[in-house]
Amino acid sequence: MEIGLPKEIKDQEFRVGLTPNSVQVLCSRGHHVWVETGAGLGSSFTDADYEQAGAKLVATAAEAWSRPMVVKVKEPLTREYDYLHKDQLLFTYLHLAAARSLTEALMAAGGVAVAYESVELPGGRLPLLAPMSAIAGRLSVQMGARYLEKQQGGRGVLLSGVPGVSPGRVVILGGGVVGTEAAKMAIGLGAQVQIIDINVDRLTELENLFGSRVELLYSTPATIEAAVLNADLVVGAVLVPGKQPPKLVTRAMVERMRTGAVIVDVAVDQGGCIETLRPTSHSEPTYTEAGVVHVGIPNMPGAVPWTATQALNNSTLPYTLQLAQGGEGAIAQNPALNKGLNVKHGQLIHPAVREEFPDLV
Repeated sequence: MEIGLPKEIKDQEFRVGLTPNSVQVLCSRGHHVWVETGAGLGSSFTDADYEQAGAKLVATAAEAWSRPMVVKVKEPLTREYDYLHKDQLLFTYLHLAAARSLTEALMAAGGVAVAYESVELPGGRLPLLAPMSAIAGRLSVQMGARYLEKQQGGRGVLLSGVPGVSPGRVVILGGGVVGTEAAKMAIGLGAQVQIIDINVDRLTELENLFGSRVELLYSTPATIEAAVLNADLVVGAVLVPGKQPPKLVTRAMVERMRTGAVIVDVAVDQGGCIETLRPTSHSEPTYTEAGVVHVGIPNMPGAVPWTATQALNNSTLPYTLQLAQGGEGAIAQNPALNKGLNVKHGQLIHPAVREEFPDLV
């Protein structure tokens, strides 16, 4: 298989779809990898590293995108739509439920698109979403703590508190991978932590994990409202695979929150669970609405590319190898990859995305 590795162009997205180690493995199996010049620099991988691993360097994005298989990190942006074509197998994060124009572009191009976030193992585990969710969950508290600083527009709260002063209150909406990792960070800082989830079995698992260090609450509108109004930091960590999450925190709730409180919605790339939150970027990470600092960076793990790229490749490489070896046949043979199939030859395939865009079916 000929595989293209283009440079990411999303704002301050420093991750790269393949590490040199992954390229070496692919090349050792007889595949050929074309790497756009400078694609790995943001993750501290030089062009020489890729050449030594067996890749061929190309000077333009078009040359990388022209290959039968393209591996990326983030979804194609508008100026990349012209690179999509009918003989292409695209393997990357897509989050189509919040991206109608990309969905239409992929369908019009006629190729095959498999989304990392949709690859699913028995039991509902999402192996290619989990590593970035873990990083984003940890970063959400790290960033939240920063933006709580007065100079950043926050309340001026130190999450750990000090002797004689109460620690900050962190409310986490969702007890999945993101929420769990956010809680670990918040606990480590010494904050008071609440996790709200609608799955009682998951709450029980979290009790076994955290014990009395976290207050675990069943999700109802009243519970969410009471928690949010007293929070210094709210972390949105809700995942509904393939769909936009519900807006659990309404505008009315935000308007009653403490002035200078911070909201970090990790679910923003799938539409977000906070009514007042819109996507931001690493260049302009925050805005203030109703006196509350909002953070909605869709590619949050891009802030730590050296860690994130390797963590992602540790999970994606086995699937990349299968796709490189078998092409569309690998999708049919592997149930996990088959669940990751979003678009195929002009047809919208993923059931949840079809529900989001019934007029495209």
